Amino acid sequence: MAVENTQDRPLDVMITEMQLSDLPAVMSIERQSFPTPWSERAFVSELTRNAYAHYIVARVDGEVAGYAGMWLILDEAHVTNIAVNPKWRGRGIGDRLLTELEHRARAHGCTRMTLEVRPSNDVAQALYRKHGFVARGVRPGYYSDTNEDAIIMWKDSLEPERTRE
Repeated sequence: MAVENTQDRPLDVMITEMQLSDLPAVMSIERQSFPTPWSERAFVSELTRNAYAHYIVARVDGEVAGYAGMWLILDEAHVTNIAVNPKWRGRGIGDRLLTELEHRARAHGCTRMTLEVRPSNDVAQALYRKHGFVARGVRPGYYSDTNEDAIIMWKDSLEPERTRE
């Protein structure tokens, strides 16, 4: 009996606004992704009280496979988090989430985007560089759980990439 290799199957990813009802799945991904996860209360506050916050989820077959968030302040977007369920990693979902954040930031008049990333997170850094982010500085001891520094990355233009012929 042959077993289908789902890693080779193109994913049908749907990106939607994060809802409070998504939080159980988001919290599961959060706990699997970060040494010091955000609390559910923090996400509730972001979704219900922070006028600058915009959060999205990526769904595969109806399941929350990943999420991302940002704050939009004047003409700048600050990525707060991006995480993908370990079972869906390596399938382009993080790339799709970041692309969608960029589109939404641009639609709200943002011209630049920034984020912090751990020096030890090579996978995330590679994704950000692929999207045109450049390391511009360091926040010493930014991550209180490990006292690890944060690399500050910027994307100076949110203009759409020109399609290559």
